[in-house]
Amino acid sequence: MTPPGSACSITIGTGITEAPPGSVQGLQLVVSDIDAARAELVERGVEATEVQGFDPTTRTWSALPESAPRDWGSFVFFSDPDGNRWAVQQRGGAA
Repeated sequence: MTPPGSACSITIGTGITEAPPGSVQGLQLVVSDIDAARAELVERGVEATEVQGFDPTTRTWSALPESAPRDWGSFVFFSDPDGNRWAVQQRGGAA
């Protein structure tokens, strides 16, 4: 699958890899609007986190207030049905 306008594709299927289901961590997608991406995930029944930001001083993730600017440091996290962990990141600058 290749999203419209993307130079990146995702392959889904049987026999593509020998890795056990649920063993992949850190798969990442980059979007232009993190809030819209999260809303669509939730609408489709995905248990996605609130939009998160990383605080380098405490080295922790926390929910960003809706009023906070969305930039390269804005993420949403979720697991797929096999247990693989995904990160959705907003590309630089507010959408």
